[in-house]
Formats: sequence, structure tokens, C-alpha cells
Amino acid sequence: MLVLGIESSCDETGVALYDTEHGLLAHQLHTQMAMHAEYGGVVPELASRDHIRRAIPLTEACLAEAGKTLADLDAVAYTQGPGLGGALMVGASMANALAFGLNIPVIPVHHLEGHLLSPLLADPKPEFPFLALLVSGGHTQLMAVRGVGNYEILGETVDDAAGEAFDKTAKLLGLPYPGGPLLSKLAESGSPDRFTLPRPMLHSGNLDMSFSGLKTAVLTLVRQQESEQGELDERTRMDICRAFQEAIVEVLVRKSLAAMKQAGMKRLVVAGGVGANKQLRAALDEAAARKRFEVFYPPLALCTDNGAMIAFAGAMRVKFAEPAGGFTIKPRWDLSSLPAV
Repeated sequence: MLVLGIESSCDETGVALYDTEHGLLAHQLHTQMAMHAEYGGVVPELASRDHIRRAIPLTEACLAEAGKTLADLDAVAYTQGPGLGGALMVGASMANALAFGLNIPVIPVHHLEGHLLSPLLADPKPEFPFLALLVSGGHTQLMAVRGVGNYEILGETVDDAAGEAFDKTAKLLGLPYPGGPLLSKLAESGSPDRFTLPRPMLHSGNLDMSFSGLKTAVLTLVRQQESEQGELDERTRMDICRAFQEAIVEVLVRKSLAAMKQAGMKRLVVAGGVGANKQLRAALDEAAARKRFEVFYPPLALCTDNGAMIAFAGAMRVKFAEPAGGFTIKPRWDLSSLPAV
């Protein structure tokens, strides 16, 4: 079965083809980072308009890459939510229009389920059950995953997600949008010994997390350094980035280990954009070797929002396919409401 996946929940337009017999055949992605950088963050109206411009050319490129035509499609999967309402409408409209014209079904996909299942596109891939650390831009959650649609949230952030904390802290340090990846790059050259920042909720007794206070601690540190030296020099900026990243990584790793013990799991899956962070991967790999568990990551190209995870999740949910034409979007959508496959 050949499934076309369309992702348009925020600021990336992703299109991919997944074949249930031959795997991922092609995927195309356009990021809007350069456009939104001018405004210091995502502008929803501009995001929606850009999805309209990109969706059809990306689909054509994806089909050409795989050597397929629209007539070869068996179903179209699209991100139904959560996400920006206008952006979701673009993908939903295109998916339903294509499916209606081709007389094939559509498969609505939950964006977070796409991230959760994306490591199954890697080689090697994990088997169920596993613990998932979902660290995307707007979500930080620990979940017990026992099958497709069988998800139990064990812990989550009570305020900012890790990705949000990265971007907001980068802005405090004067880094251009999107600042998270730039912060991580600077942290690689920073000293691990100069500054120490708090590890929020590390000893809370549960699996929840908090990163808003860490951002405030960085603000206090920045102001202190500015009062001592004036404008921050590059070395100080790198050292603050290192201290911040080490605090985030330690919390994520320690909470993940505690969640694995609580759930009795021996496999950890990391999904979402922050899953591409080199220091986080290194810390989790070291913990896996020490504690003797397995850790899996999606391919680096599939850590951010992408069509491949939507096409794959759609293929896993083909029995929930719907006739084209009566689509809805769900900008807010509780993952726990999904039926198990």
C-alpha cells in the first residue's frame, strides 16, 4: 500500500511517500526558518501562506523522486492536529482534494503520534513496548508506548517545553531565531566548569519537569555578567550556553532513567527536534551502556517535523481511514483520545 503523507502543522512543509512493503520511498521538506527569522518567531498567517506555495511543488518532487504518479497512491495521510489552525487547513485541504479526485481514502494523523513512531523508520528500529522521550519544540513528555495508539503519559513539563526553553534562552543571549540549534552549537565550545545552573524538579519525586525557572536563572546570570563586564563576550556566551544545555540534558536523562525503572522498560526511544541534540544523544548513549538498556533515535533528517512520520503513522492507522471530503482539523488534540490499533 502506497501512502502519501502531508505535514503542515507549523513552520515546515513536509511531503513523503511510504510503501508498506518497501518502506520510505521519498520525502521532501521545506523549512520556513529564514522567513520567520525576520520577525523573531513564527507568524501564523505567513506560515499558512507559505504552506500553500510549497505543498504542490513538494508533492510533485516527491513523486518524481520515487518514480511514482498520483495514480499509484492508495491513500493520503495528513496532520489533523495539533498545530496552527491555518497551517493545518492547508494540509487537510490538499489531502482531501487529492483523495477526492483520486477516489481514495484519507487518514487523519496526530502530529505527536507521528513523532512517537518516527524511530520505527530507523535501522535498527525498536520493538514494542518502549519508553518514549518526546522532546519537540512545544512538547516534553515521557510516555510508556505499548503499541500504536497505546500511550500512557508518565511525566511532562509543567511549563515551558525543552525546545521552548532552548529558543527563549537563545533570545536572552542575543542569538538570532531560531536560536535553539545555535545555542547547542555554541555550547560545544563552552567550558563545563565556569557556571552552574539549577536542575529544576530533579528531586521532585515524580516524573514531571519544569524549564521556565531555568530560563529565569539564565536571565539573572546574563544580567550579572553584563554588570561586571558590560556587553557579553563570546567566551561568556559559550560558557552560559554550555551550562544551560548541561542542566537540560541532566534533567532529561535522569527523568528518563527514572521513568524506565518505574515502567519496567528496557528500550528508550527519543523523538522530536531536541532529539537531534548531540550532547543529549551522547549522555543517553553513555547511560544506556552503563545501565544496559537500548536507546533508539529517528534519523537526524526526521527529527524535526516531516512528512515521512505522517506517511508512516498513516500507514499504521490505515484501518481508520475516512472517505475524502468531510475533513476537520484539531488545533488542540489530546493524544490519549486516540484509539489503539
